[in-house]
Amino acid sequence: MFLLLALAATLFAPPILADEARSIDLAMRNAQPFDPNLPWRYMLGADSLGRSILFRLLVATRNTLLIAGTATLGAAIAGTLLGIVAGYRDGAVSTFLLRLADAIMSFPSMLLAVLVLFVFEPGILNVVAVLAVSRLPIFLRTVRAEVLEIRQRLFVVSAQAMGAGRTRIVLKHILPMVMPTVVTLTALEMAFVMLLESGLSFLGIGIQPPEITWGLMVAGGRNYIGSAWWVAFWPGLAIFLVAAALNLVANWLRTALDPAERWRLGSSLEVS
Repeated sequence: MFLLLALAATLFAPPILADEARSIDLAMRNAQPFDPNLPWRYMLGADSLGRSILFRLLVATRNTLLIAGTATLGAAIAGTLLGIVAGYRDGAVSTFLLRLADAIMSFPSMLLAVLVLFVFEPGILNVVAVLAVSRLPIFLRTVRAEVLEIRQRLFVVSAQAMGAGRTRIVLKHILPMVMPTVVTLTALEMAFVMLLESGLSFLGIGIQPPEITWGLMVAGGRNYIGSAWWVAFWPGLAIFLVAAALNLVANWLRTALDPAERWRLGSSLEVS
């Protein structure tokens, strides 16, 4: 449910509330949440510049989810294609791709992102690119392992014996078999990438003002934890809830898409 609300905010909040979210009112500086004497826009309180946290939270949803979603989708597409190549073709190509993945994975994702963004100017495109590259090896290695197992199955061997080309075998037999794993992994990785982007914005090397993300809102409230806890609490809670929701979606997708696990979903539906 919370994930659906976040998606709705992504679509409708920025066109309606973008200007209101950036409106400064110093008279409302660090206004407390749930004060019945204040307008409803300050239901979750205000930040150090008197801006409505509720409106900023809704507007920031688009940037937060779009950045995480675009980076994860890019990593999933590139990693899946490279993983299929590495798994289906032996020799120098497979070895090169594996060594490339090892080189990227030798750096923790956060450290790699910090190093790259320290050299290049922080911005939406650079953040998306570095996040996608940092998670690409996860998809590459996972898909490669799947392909190595699938290529030994009888239906693939039979297709090869009947003269089917590599492209046909990959598109008709291998890709449909690896897609359930890729979809599940994408949901899991999106939660991780969202946390990673929030960490970069918190450190001040991610998305820069006047753009708004949940991580940037947490960073803006870190100096007011003692006096105005709500400035950092609400965006932090939103990050936690969306990450938890994505993990639940990933577990459901694994059960729904994996034939070996699908009986669990049927049993739960019968019980309910």
